Amino acid sequence: MALQASPFPNGFVAGVHTVGWAFILPCFWFLDRLIAVCKSTTLERTQRLEQECYLHPLKVFFGSIVFFILFLATAPLAFLGFLLWAPLQACRRPFYYHRETPSPPEKEIHRGFELVGKASFSFATANLCLLPDSLARFNNLGHTQLRASAIGQRIVQGVCRPHIRIFVDSPSSCGTLSPSNSILPTVNTATYGATDRQPQPPGRSGHRSAPRALLSQGLRQQDDVPWEVSSLFPADIDILCLEEVFDKRAARKLTDVLKPVFGHILYDIGVYACQPPCRCSSFKFFNSGLFLASRFPVLEAQYHCFPNSRGEDALAAKGLLSAKVLIGQNQKGKRVVGYFNCTHLHAPEGEGEIRCEQLNMVTKWICDFQAANSLPDEDVVFDVLCGDFNFDNCSPDDTLEQNHCLFEEYRDPCRAGPGKEKPWVIGTLLEQPTLYEDDINTPENLQRTLESDELRQQYICPPVPAMGTPLVYPEAGQPWIGRRIDYILYRENSISKRCRTEVEEVTFITQLAGLTDHIPVGLRLNVTMDSDSADE
Repeated sequence: MALQASPFPNGFVAGVHTVGWAFILPCFWFLDRLIAVCKSTTLERTQRLEQECYLHPLKVFFGSIVFFILFLATAPLAFLGFLLWAPLQACRRPFYYHRETPSPPEKEIHRGFELVGKASFSFATANLCLLPDSLARFNNLGHTQLRASAIGQRIVQGVCRPHIRIFVDSPSSCGTLSPSNSILPTVNTATYGATDRQPQPPGRSGHRSAPRALLSQGLRQQDDVPWEVSSLFPADIDILCLEEVFDKRAARKLTDVLKPVFGHILYDIGVYACQPPCRCSSFKFFNSGLFLASRFPVLEAQYHCFPNSRGEDALAAKGLLSAKVLIGQNQKGKRVVGYFNCTHLHAPEGEGEIRCEQLNMVTKWICDFQAANSLPDEDVVFDVLCGDFNFDNCSPDDTLEQNHCLFEEYRDPCRAGPGKEKPWVIGTLLEQPTLYEDDINTPENLQRTLESDELRQQYICPPVPAMGTPLVYPEAGQPWIGRRIDYILYRENSISKRCRTEVEEVTFITQLAGLTDHIPVGLRLNVTMDSDSADE
């Protein structure tokens, strides 16, 4: 679909929607505060014990009364707003598109292919649990708006640092890798808290290729996959996918912080109200929670809502977002593009059939999107699928999903086979009650904990046993992994035939310690195109 800033067809409809939401918001906010004042995080409870605060019961008692009265008082206005808001969802496009003031074209594209025929691309995914504050507290996370700003600032801090790799010659080299030359838009220096964001000059595209062997401090290689646990987001991330950005105000805060770095952002992705329109079979109170930030221009984007959600998951419009981005040109002047897909699957344990149906839909929707938007004069250099799949590759309870045919199409660099992770893999789902423990409450502490085979077992969620079967894990001689439900996959049979893809780095990121209950994951792909590829 054509990308427009507003999801509404014209200014009048957008204005009526704004009025309707303005009527709903006060009632919604008072209800949110009513629940939040009664639900504390473990961090807040610890702080009250340290401060010997005896006023909290009074705060809960009187706060509940006040917010409940205000909720009742604004309910009639909210009902009127609902009558304006709900019908308009039938004509709403499924996302907002923010594009920064266009900069010179060379700063929005990747010139590696045009000059040397090779480049590296970096991707990251993270589940942020940016629900309304009251609901986030059930995951032991509060202060959604403050967390959104802090998350954005930490991401910017990580991706704006220089990407430095130390390369050394090795007799075992089996190819070449060039350092990342992603183009970073120039931004003005700004201060967020105690951290200065350092603008980075555009990378030089014509550099000499470096030998294949290795690697920067902290980066390890095992099973032919370089990997690391990093306290910072990888430098020069090209495309960032976030999940559970359900709160609209939080999405706008993230957009404001990230837009100097990522010039193309899709947010508030999803549908609302009765879906399909005019039918009451499934009412969506929340959007999909997906959020996409890209350095590259987004040429096309399409969203699909899963029709088979059940229970509390059916209240949110979880689904798939597919995007086609413009990378640049190759040596023959042919347009170079990439495909990026992000999703968030059904959450409850023991319902693998639903997730498998959703994986079937994901596979079909991606193929349909690429078939509808591929052009004969383009070269495709990457096809990536990422997100929170809500199943792992080590739990007996997830056997059905682990054997899905999606993993025959897309490669998972962390996966040794169905139900078996590679020995260096680290789980990505944290135990919620322990989020504020000293061992994991800062990026540096969480990094040290994850690097300890014994210590991380206390803080990463363990595998889920099959129903009625006791869990024996791990098997003798095997490492303890933990639940990895956040994935970045890539596909090679859908890219141009003369392109060769190599995993340059897999990263488990601890920079959001204390701000979410997931560990973000990064993937850097090195793509080399044969010099005559544009002739085909």
